[in-house]
Amino acid sequence: MSETPDPTPGPFPPSEAFTAQAVGQASLCEDAGADRLAFWAKQARERLTWSKDFDEVLDWSDAPVAKWFVGGELNVAYNCADRHVEAGNGERVAIHFVGEPGDEQAITYADLTERVQRAAGALRAAGVEAGDRVAIYLPMIPEAVISMLACARIGAVHSVVFGGFSADALRTRIADGEAKVVITADGGYRRGKPSALKPDVDEAVSGETSVQRVLVVKRTGEDVTMGDKDMWWDEALEAAEPVVEVESFDAEHPLFILYTSGTTGKPKGIFHTSGGYLTQAAYTNAVVHDVHPDTDVYWCTADVGWITGHSYITYGPLANGATQVMYEGTPDTPHQGRWWEIIADKKVSIFYTAPTAIRTCMKWGEEIPQEYDLSSIRVLGSVGEPINPEAWMWFRDVIGAGEAPIVDTWWQTETGAIMMSPLPGVTALVPGSAQAPVPGITADVVDEEGRSVPNGESGYLVIRDPWPSMLRGIWGDRQRYEDTYWSRFPDMYFAGDGAKRDEDGNIWVLGRVDDVMNVSGHRLSTSEIESALVSHDTVAEAAVVGAADETTGQAVCAFVILREESRENYAEDAAREELVQELRTHVGRQIGPIAKPRQVLVVDELPKTRSGKIMRRLLKDVAEGREAGDATTLADPSVMAQIQAGLKK
Repeated sequence: MSETPDPTPGPFPPSEAFTAQAVGQASLCEDAGADRLAFWAKQARERLTWSKDFDEVLDWSDAPVAKWFVGGELNVAYNCADRHVEAGNGERVAIHFVGEPGDEQAITYADLTERVQRAAGALRAAGVEAGDRVAIYLPMIPEAVISMLACARIGAVHSVVFGGFSADALRTRIADGEAKVVITADGGYRRGKPSALKPDVDEAVSGETSVQRVLVVKRTGEDVTMGDKDMWWDEALEAAEPVVEVESFDAEHPLFILYTSGTTGKPKGIFHTSGGYLTQAAYTNAVVHDVHPDTDVYWCTADVGWITGHSYITYGPLANGATQVMYEGTPDTPHQGRWWEIIADKKVSIFYTAPTAIRTCMKWGEEIPQEYDLSSIRVLGSVGEPINPEAWMWFRDVIGAGEAPIVDTWWQTETGAIMMSPLPGVTALVPGSAQAPVPGITADVVDEEGRSVPNGESGYLVIRDPWPSMLRGIWGDRQRYEDTYWSRFPDMYFAGDGAKRDEDGNIWVLGRVDDVMNVSGHRLSTSEIESALVSHDTVAEAAVVGAADETTGQAVCAFVILREESRENYAEDAAREELVQELRTHVGRQIGPIAKPRQVLVVDELPKTRSGKIMRRLLKDVAEGREAGDATTLADPSVMAQIQAGLKK
């Protein structure tokens, strides 16, 4: 039986050398605390180029819809491309693109500006005007970023749909936003094979549709059917006007709609505007990721189809004039060392990824990254869900050589940009905790009555004051916006996450409130139990759900994947049953007997979407004895059959 691990390690204070060079200094906290609105005005003016200065920092008179930097005008694409060329940095690489088959492009800021202008001209030729919506359904290729910036250049509103979504999902998003144009590709590469996209678009725009034109990027070279609406991207760019002059738009001009995943019925189109969003995306990328554009190579592994790809691939880093890596494929194609190989080759210094990916790499073993020179890395970041302390320590020790600070960031599609995170040059890091709001943000943990909870207590995570990158609503449905985010607590934004304050005042995000179980009257966080399971030296990954139970209301059901080196030891039923009992006891020791899982199922894989999100509702179906629901969005739909077979066994 394994030893009970020590309590959470840390805190890890920043080194003097790191603090001396850090973009984010302690003075930010003082400035934001002294005058929050003046602080944001300073960030907006120093980080962005405005064609017309703003008259008012915040107009909250139509709450809960905010207006930031009122009266100001700017062009988002100009801020992300042209101005860097004008400043003499045209030859700086903006994007090191690495295709899954191994093809590469080094796109400079001069190249990017030229390609964005051409694409903007192609959109204009297709009839797109300011305010029109453009759907983008592309793999992780440079044209995705170029398309987004081309929309921004002419004031069109982009709606990026993740390339893993179905034709039906694409159709509903096109219809809700009334998109005039779709930009897609013949396909992309995934796990060594071409994966078609164009047929899904054909299906999505068949019948009655708002779409007038489909632009198709040649990526895989596979045969596709080209209809009356279709035009090849390269031909459209070749025919387009090469120069599209910069036009200024109001700070509150809509920039994009992004539909939140997992919605049922009518999709929920979160929409963001220009000036406030770009200000906070640029500011947080600079101070949280500690980006020095002259020297750093930054890499965010997200897909542009998600908010992380919008804010920390397209808008934040490019507004800051950074050099970044963009990779088309998965971390295990063509081999499990692919990410580390790219880091070594491109000398990546800032690496921002998801806990799911980190735990997957843990499962593969530390000997794989140890084959590569990762000495260029100086900052690591985590995004997407709470990171358990064990994965945090592995990330720091194995990838960051035991020195690189990790910024554990909390934010959402709705918030637009990072809301809580340590500052790597200021904060003493606590593994597994997002710790505190970034300067300028007023996050709090409150009880049922909306009162701040004391240290050591749990509650609801809220934002007390408007922030620049906040959503301006749900596209076309203000009432739904108010009901969803503003009805639980008066005058406070609440999007459904629970959190706790530890004895030192650090905030720990516990995940969705609907992922908090009530076992015999005790509120238990699924992520806390998952973290306890992963702290056992045999477990690589865990997912926990609450299943209905006649006695306790809900019971804890856990699904675990074993580390590679442990699998052989527990291949036999008797050994596995012994391990299951050990894991139950281990959780009881870590959290308390009330948290001990009713059942633990050892599985080979968990049901995940192509973005890496674990579909816990499917596990809940299994735990409650139901036939699992719709599994079509899973990366591998056969996983559920394997899990159900294992449960019956």
